[in-house]
Amino acid sequence: MREHRYRITLEHLATPKQGEPTNAAIHFETGNHDDLFAIVDKVRGRGQFDADTAASLALGLKLFTEVMLKNRSDPLFAEIHQPMRDFIQKLKARQQAVEPETAPASET
Repeated sequence: MREHRYRITLEHLATPKQGEPTNAAIHFETGNHDDLFAIVDKVRGRGQFDADTAASLALGLKLFTEVMLKNRSDPLFAEIHQPMRDFIQKLKARQQAVEPETAPASET
């Protein structure tokens, strides 16, 4: 299976108040079997959420479920495996419900 590689960066945008610690940006690399850019575009294209919320949903799910997939025998994930599958199927069903017909109209 081909793996897409990504560098993820997390930066805190607010200026810390006096006395609060300053958090350095976090950078890490990860892989995913899916093209995350395409998935973010697809979720954004649904119009169900604003662009940032859609990206957060798509990336959060894909990063988490990739960890689950790579550690499928870990009992930590046993109880949430099926509910997560059900949730993702509902999300995909919503996508199919809002996508325009791609098949050409038949001529009669």
